[in-house]
Amino acid sequence: MVRVLVLALALALVVGIAAGAVMASKAGRWPDRVLSLAVLLLYSTPGFWIGLMAVVLFSVTLGWLPSDGSETLGMDLHGVDWLLDRVRHAVLPVLTLATFYVALYARLTRASMLEVQRQDFVRTAKAKGLHPVRVAVRHVLRNALLPVTTMAGLHFAALLGGAAVTETLFGWPGLGRLTLDAVLSRDYNLLLAILLLSSILVVVVNVAMDLLQAWLDPRIQAD
Repeated sequence: MVRVLVLALALALVVGIAAGAVMASKAGRWPDRVLSLAVLLLYSTPGFWIGLMAVVLFSVTLGWLPSDGSETLGMDLHGVDWLLDRVRHAVLPVLTLATFYVALYARLTRASMLEVQRQDFVRTAKAKGLHPVRVAVRHVLRNALLPVTTMAGLHFAALLGGAAVTETLFGWPGLGRLTLDAVLSRDYNLLLAILLLSSILVVVVNVAMDLLQAWLDPRIQAD
């Protein structure tokens, strides 16, 4: 399940940042209003309901994706076929976990970019005649990503805690259900091991986010 959490966080960052960048570049116009409404709906809709509706649409109605489990039982798959089978089973859990955070990162990216756009160095870059796309990506978006990556590191722990509902919904074996079973059975040794592993994962993700921030803003390395 850890790979599903990492994929969900990565998907939320990519989609949320892209949506937030579009919203900031089109602030006050119809793309911003449409995306803001979509983001608001995602933010206010419970994740388990989105998961149930995804199962009804993509599994029951269309039959495109499996509704539960992490792999197809009774099939001896290898190589590319095995990988594609695991990916098909991971699509719905990843989407369900990522929806709330997509909305969160989109709003945060939009607000950060609008704030950075008012800074003096952005006006200087525009006065030098740089292309608007280069100004938006290299100067505005790059500096606006610092608070987004900070929040992403903190939210990984929340993903670990909220994965139990998604794992139960899609029948995925993972840390969330294992933690719940350990609590119900009072298996304290297993619970301590899970907490230790979760702590290590959170530390690793936060270190990765710190390294990403140092790459985004070289001034952090000097400090």
